[in-house]
Amino acid sequence: MFKFSNIFLHLKKLDWKLVFILLALSAVSLLCLYSSCSAQGNFANFYKQVFFIGSGFLLMFCLSFLDWRIFRENSFLILALYFVCILLLVGLFFFTSEIRGTETWYKIGMFSFDPIEPTKLVLILLLAKYFSKRHVEMYKIQHIFLSGFYAFIPVVLVAVQPNMGSAALLLVVWLGILLVSGVKVRHFLLICFSFAIIAVLGWNVFLQDYQKSRITSFLLPHSDPFGASWSRKQADIAIGSGQLIGQGWQNGSQTRHGFLPEPQTDFIFSAFAEEFGLLGVAVLSALFAAFFWRVASLALNAGSNFASLFAMGFAIIVFAQMFINMAMNMGLAPIVGLPLPFISYGGSNLLFLFASLGILQSIKASS
Repeated sequence: MFKFSNIFLHLKKLDWKLVFILLALSAVSLLCLYSSCSAQGNFANFYKQVFFIGSGFLLMFCLSFLDWRIFRENSFLILALYFVCILLLVGLFFFTSEIRGTETWYKIGMFSFDPIEPTKLVLILLLAKYFSKRHVEMYKIQHIFLSGFYAFIPVVLVAVQPNMGSAALLLVVWLGILLVSGVKVRHFLLICFSFAIIAVLGWNVFLQDYQKSRITSFLLPHSDPFGASWSRKQADIAIGSGQLIGQGWQNGSQTRHGFLPEPQTDFIFSAFAEEFGLLGVAVLSALFAAFFWRVASLALNAGSNFASLFAMGFAIIVFAQMFINMAMNMGLAPIVGLPLPFISYGGSNLLFLFASLGILQSIKASS
């Protein structure tokens, strides 16, 4: 018989410190979105973000009631989800139109759906499942090749869209889980060396002209100040003008006058730094540090290899995305078009994050 007391008991077991951190990050996102929408005179994206965040929290709480062991015990389920994601990635080349030269989203009414986001979650689940069963055999190189094959297919499909930033994230999560699973150091270094060679060869084979220009503008920031280097220059100006306490909410000059490109997605960190300054960036960094502390705590106390690897894989991909976004905003990395987790506008990425957190909360509630 259904009892409400069971619901309250379950909710009590959740990681509420993590929930409050997510609420704080969501508040930062809405502050940034409201400010940039006010500058544009169009609040559609702000209202959509409110909906995405609300849906994300609801999804997280609903998935927390799901028994996470279904993924650990059911290989067929994970493989089925994996092949669905592969089909969705393949379908991008046939059922979508190009947006800014990239075939990335399915258009559903007024919303867009990016299949790369569920692919991230499913790949983390698949790799956690694979390595949790074979952690004592990681000295065998065939496990590296087979797990790499699972990652290789979505990486190639994403890279040829072309979306090199997301492809790099999928590779990072594979390498990260491989490393924490106990792979031999020489095998890991050999893999990294192989990727370095592939990257050099890929310059003339895979990269589009606009992607090459992003890299050259990163290496030579003054080579094309009104072209490829424009975004980086405006981001530098926005961050620098924030100084210690910022120009104030809704008073960022680069954002309000339209000089800063994509202030709601790729360069939302620059817009935030411009309005809230170094102190605001310090607070945001502290929130992210607290977030990773809670996820790491869940990983260490999970009591299962699968659960620990899943938590670590999730932390790795979120950290990589956060680091790359902040680095490209500060001119320390090429511009690759990755959103800032929990902060940038976009439903697909938010729902992926909250769905993953729902599974983590399920792990926490059962521990």
